[in-house]
Amino acid sequence: MARELTYNQKVERSIQKKYRDRIWTPFIHALKEYELLSPGDKVAVCISGGKDSMLLAKLMQMLQRISDFPFDLVYLVMDPGYNEANRQKIEDNAKKLEIPITVFESNIFAVANRTAHSPCYLCAKMRRGALYAKAKELGCNKIALGHHFSDVIETTLIGMFYSSQMAAMIPKLKSRNFEGMELIRPLYKVHEEDIIAWKRYNGLEFLQCACRFTEQRDMSEDGIGESKRQEIKQLIKTLKKTNPDIEKSIFNSLHSVDIKTFPGYKIEKEEHSFLEKY
Repeated sequence: MARELTYNQKVERSIQKKYRDRIWTPFIHALKEYELLSPGDKVAVCISGGKDSMLLAKLMQMLQRISDFPFDLVYLVMDPGYNEANRQKIEDNAKKLEIPITVFESNIFAVANRTAHSPCYLCAKMRRGALYAKAKELGCNKIALGHHFSDVIETTLIGMFYSSQMAAMIPKLKSRNFEGMELIRPLYKVHEEDIIAWKRYNGLEFLQCACRFTEQRDMSEDGIGESKRQEIKQLIKTLKKTNPDIEKSIFNSLHSVDIKTFPGYKIEKEEHSFLEKY
């Protein structure tokens, strides 16, 4: 008689079987193509409590068991000021998925919520710094974030439409403020719609953002509110109706930039013109 699988085993099997081509394979491809992991790495997998970071934690955990070289993992949860229910949801999901989280506290929500100018940007910047600092304290040399394929596309378009620049989100990044630390994005090739499908298939519920600005957006009649990212999501959704491959085209274009065709570009903070080599 076959042994009945635990809930966590069923979740892992769904990744290995049903979502192998849509989640596991692009996850492995990104790790290899962008050289995100090396022998002896100690990686802090940063868990916000949302679907992306929780899936990332599970994928990294599964990979560690079968990897052909050793690396260590810390499943790092920063509590930036969650209410009791949201904090409990993170802990409950970690328990269901058998992820041994390490939690530390901060007051980032309180600080970010006091500013009227770009609170989300401030919150993200402060959270990144706090995660780097804690990860380094724990002996890690890398932090892994749950940014996915859809984030890459949306960030590029937000930069073009609202910041007057063409700037992408690269798969890994060396920290300027924390020496020897690096940020990696192992979900770089995983589509958000597939993460959502995996979540629903397994009956999982995760946090959205849990701050008051997100709550305002979710209560807005159009489902977009003041969030530029939500606006871009809606635009892409509309464009996909006539061009189903538009996200793939944008993503591929980021890997084949012809710098000679641009009238201006930057390297670090130094501006250049095509006239320099005309």
